Order: sequence, then C-alpha cells, then structure tokens
Amino acid sequence: MPRVALVTGASRYVGGFLVARLARDPRVERVIAVDVKSPSKDMIRRMGRAEFVRADIRNPLIGKVLASNDVDTVVHAATVSRAPKSGSRAAMKDINVLGAMQLFAVCQRAESVRKVVLRSSSAVYGCGPKDPAEFTEEMSARTPRRDGYSRDMIEVEGFLRGLARRRPDIATSILRLAPMVGPRLNGYMSRYFSSPVVPTILGRDARLQLLHEEDAIAALERATLDGPAGTFNVAGDGIVMMSQSIRRAGRVELPMPFPIYRTIGRTLMGPILRDLGPEQLNFLRFGCVLDTTRMRTELGFEPRWTTMQAFDDFVQGAALRPVIAPQWIDKAETTLLGLVGAGAGAHR
Repeated sequence: MPRVALVTGASRYVGGFLVARLARDPRVERVIAVDVKSPSKDMIRRMGRAEFVRADIRNPLIGKVLASNDVDTVVHAATVSRAPKSGSRAAMKDINVLGAMQLFAVCQRAESVRKVVLRSSSAVYGCGPKDPAEFTEEMSARTPRRDGYSRDMIEVEGFLRGLARRRPDIATSILRLAPMVGPRLNGYMSRYFSSPVVPTILGRDARLQLLHEEDAIAALERATLDGPAGTFNVAGDGIVMMSQSIRRAGRVELPMPFPIYRTIGRTLMGPILRDLGPEQLNFLRFGCVLDTTRMRTELGFEPRWTTMQAFDDFVQGAALRPVIAPQWIDKAETTLLGLVGAGAGAHR
C-alpha cells in the first residue's frame, strides 16, 4: 500500500480522476498531482485533499519533488496520443519519450521509490491483417511500427523495463489499455461515432475491443494500491464489430476503398478524422483484440463493463439520436418484405 503517491498528467482525464480516487482512500497518506498546467476548477474540487504541484517531468527539478516529499509510488499517466495544439510530431515525442526517460531516471536515483505504474496502450501491438485472434502480453507487433504514438509507447515501456533491471527493489507495472469510451471522455472513438455519416473501409468489418473510461481508472487504481509487478492487457469482455457499432449508435455507414477513405473520408468528417493518427486509422480498419487472462488471474481486476456495454453507455451518455428514424426503417423493411412476398406469390 503506497504511503505517498505521485501521479503525472493530473490535468488530463485519466490522471485527474485517478488522483481523485486515490485521495478518497484513507490508507494513502498523501497524494501529489503533477502536471505542466493546472487542472480545471471542477477537477481540483474532485481531487479533494490531493496536493497539486505544477512541474514539468522533462525538467530534472522533478527529482526535488520526489525527494522532498519522500514519494514511494509513482504513476506515469502523462503520455499523449496526438501532438498538442500548435505542436508537431517532435513536440509529441518530447512529451512522451523524453518525459518518461527523465521521470524514470529520477525514480532510479530516489531511494524512497518502491513502485512505478505506467499507463501504456494496446497501440504497442499495432493493427494489421495478419494479427492473431488475441494478443497476449508476450507478443509484439507483427510489423515494425511506423506511427508515432506506437513507437513512443514501445520506447517508454523499454525505459521502465530498464529501470526494473537497474533497481530490482522497485516493482514496475505496465497496463496496456484498450481504446477507451464513455459518457465523459472525449476520445477519438467518441468523436468518430458522433458523426452522422461514418466512413468505413469497403470489405472490412473491424473487430473492436473497448474499455470503459471508469474501468481504465479503476484498473490503474488497483495496480497502484496493491497490484503486482508485471505487464497486463486491460480491456472489456467481448468484441463489437464496426458495423454493429454504427448501427447501435444510429449512424449512417458510408463504405469506401481505403485510399479514398484516407482522402475523401477525411474531408467528409472534417477535423474528426483528420486528427486521427495512422495507428488509430488502422484500429478502425482492422481492430485489435487482447487476451485479458493475466488481468484477472494476476492483477485481480474484473472490468465492470463489457465492450458492448461500454459502447452503449457512451451512446446513451452522448445522447446520440438515430440519423434515420427507426420507424422509417421498419416501414421500409415491411414494404420490402411485402414486395418480395407478392413477387414470390406471382411467380408461383
């Protein structure tokens, strides 16, 4: 059980709500929230007794924060999946890779640190047509990763494994989270399915495995408080096909060849699709499914929402209304069936 826990990325959704959960646990003496910008007023209120420190983990001064507060548990949740506004790929790599490298170097020198938890992503496995039915934690991407976020997370995980080799007394945990959805999180999946017309790839029906936003935070809390060291896939049970998702969200599907999907499709969806990176486009094209056996047997975590339930909760929370009224569809089906029946009768 941590005595003093430090969480990076506290101004973002996952980091902020994780701080709030840890602060409500009386067994944790102190919770320190760290980020380069201050959380919103609502998030500060949710954090309760947690202490916010405005600091940049890329600066060696973060070492003073750990040393002066006698931090024993560090949760790194500050990675970003896309470049910041008015930023570039270089800025994104600076945040992800250099930030993690500096933070873990500081943890290595801090004698008080006994545990480090990393929020990673299923993006490390990539998405492609030759993927296995399920990825286990021992597997890696079938093809070399060329997209920025995937490469960043592979490097960051490598830095943490290096820390574990140099400081075997520090327990290190890596949680590879599936793409998240929920009523409050405005992630790329939520923005994608909020569009009235959803472009899809002709001839593809991706298998999507999702994770509810609250399950993601609960899994990180579990790993922080009393979870074991190791690498764990974290995702909801089951899958939902891309075509099913579009129907359940009440959207209109627009299939098109992949080359057109990347051009005209982006024009149709405006900034929603233009903001997606290559790894996110590949997820929508092929999908990715994780083996979560270790999550249950070793981490001891059971998601509250299945993939289907998490998606339905997002649809309900976002108050999505069907683009085409269901009664119109029912009437069209009835008319079509009547015509088919009449045609069969005339043929006989």
